[in-house]
Amino acid sequence: MFLALNLFYNTVFTHSCEFMSYAIIKSGAHQFRVQKGLVLDVEKLEGNPGDQIKIQDVCQLSHDGQCHIGQPTVVGATVVCELVKHKRAPKVMVMKLRRRKNSRRRNGHRQHLTVLKVLEISYQPNSTEAPDGN
Repeated sequence: MFLALNLFYNTVFTHSCEFMSYAIIKSGAHQFRVQKGLVLDVEKLEGNPGDQIKIQDVCQLSHDGQCHIGQPTVVGATVVCELVKHKRAPKVMVMKLRRRKNSRRRNGHRQHLTVLKVLEISYQPNSTEAPDGN
């Protein structure tokens, strides 16, 4: 029964997402799968709330039913995002404990994050712009 439901779910999902435009972008040390309207948390970026940010580090792009894979990035692909706000992640506790008397250290860490909303995914295949760093 579970196998049948799983197969049905996968086929419905692949057919409904067949022509959906998405991109895999690189921000900081992480990669994210984004599509139009998605809100995501990335490592802190410079800017003020309301600013538009263009991300050109696109590793993979699915546009009009075709998949483009970058080497290392897709030339001519751009993801336009709106900077919603800056925030901090929940606290992560770091504890060092050694089996000695009074050998305990406890620290906390809160990562600075930026909330982005994806406005548009564009692809200009004849663009001569080289991505930054090349």
